[in-house]
Amino acid sequence: MPAAATVLRRAFLVVLSAFAAAGLPACSKAPGWLSTEYEPVPGQPGKDVIWVPTSQALVEKMLDMAEVTPKDYVMDLGSGDGRTVIAAAERGATARGIEFNPDMVALARDSAMREGVADRASFAKADLFGADLSRASVITMFLLPDINLKLRPKLLALKPGTRVVSNTFTMGDWEADRTESVAHQNCAGGWCSAHLWIVPAKVAGSYSLPQGKLVLRQKFQKLSGTLESEGKSVPVDGTVRGSAITFSAGGTTYRGRLKGKELVLG
Repeated sequence: MPAAATVLRRAFLVVLSAFAAAGLPACSKAPGWLSTEYEPVPGQPGKDVIWVPTSQALVEKMLDMAEVTPKDYVMDLGSGDGRTVIAAAERGATARGIEFNPDMVALARDSAMREGVADRASFAKADLFGADLSRASVITMFLLPDINLKLRPKLLALKPGTRVVSNTFTMGDWEADRTESVAHQNCAGGWCSAHLWIVPAKVAGSYSLPQGKLVLRQKFQKLSGTLESEGKSVPVDGTVRGSAITFSAGGTTYRGRLKGKELVLG
């Protein structure tokens, strides 16, 4: 286990112990629909991470950042008690949770039925690394940096424009497109921020444009390169958001979209 991951896991447990010592709950109040037949305990071990629930306020913030609508297919990796999946289903989305603990899966299914969203909220007892994510337009998760990095190639292979939202933890040198937080009184344990990434199209290469030959280099959503025209070469700086590309060259800003293997400006 990487040293950084060990430290973070210990941090989870330290925070939870502090709450317990103070006689305070380890997370914000659980939703009223939570079943009492099986009661998970914050800090309990799981296959890849210990379980710490995301506060309901941050669940809603994450779904807001991803702009979830009824058109979306949301997948929550390590879905725990199902609160994120249920919240997405309550917004009209089709949502699926991936969870290794069968007791958690049963709890989440029961809770979805109680809330009347079982037709849109489903749960699978599965390993998140083996799950098929190809249908997802939104991915949510509360894992750890080493797990995020292990998942990163799979996430980057998803359809351009897929939104990925993580509670607290980042993706290494794949910088977030957006980061937001909720007020501390609405969450607990310090897990109060969320990061959003938009899966970028793979646009590195050469393109023949009316403006000249465009050569793009790509590092995640950031672009560099050159635009060659009439024997002159000027540097390019830009970004790609899904399939939409924006870049500047020679004082002019260009916008376009990748359609197949063709870059169309305008």
